[in-house]
Amino acid sequence: MQAKIGILTISDRASAGIYEDISGKAILETLQEYLITPFTHSYCVIADELELIKKKLIELADEESCDLIVTTGGTGPALRDVTPEATEAVCEKMLPGFGELMRQTSLKYVPTAILSRQTAGIYHKSLIINLPGKPKSIRECLDSVFPAVPYCLDLIGAAYLETNPSVIQAFRPKS
Repeated sequence: MQAKIGILTISDRASAGIYEDISGKAILETLQEYLITPFTHSYCVIADELELIKKKLIELADEESCDLIVTTGGTGPALRDVTPEATEAVCEKMLPGFGELMRQTSLKYVPTAILSRQTAGIYHKSLIINLPGKPKSIRECLDSVFPAVPYCLDLIGAAYLETNPSVIQAFRPKS
């Protein structure tokens, strides 16, 4: 089965057309560099609304059969930042190590990384990863956690992803 990846930008201003979404595009470009496995993708931009985010995550997993769903935006402490709450509400299992590692990585660059609330979890056969909203931070965070993503997808029965070892090394235990 061909892998499908959902890319979801959560931003009031980008969804209203006030500015162009560069974060979602940065995710796609990064994944195109990382992966040698062919994949299709579903891309959308929505507002910071809890129920809307939950609905879209479920739709990407159930209706669009996305193996991996990567979100950007809505992970800070501001009142409208509710992406982690939406992710936690739909996931059956949370994977706190993703957020811990992303914050640890970001702290090397900015002291405000402690304000970030990125997380990850599993909904049915989809891995959902919440990323920050800045393209530079997106790449730094994905570089830190992506080595574990293909094996996680294996464990939950999702599509098999193979990475380009000259860009990023996926880790799979030797059987």
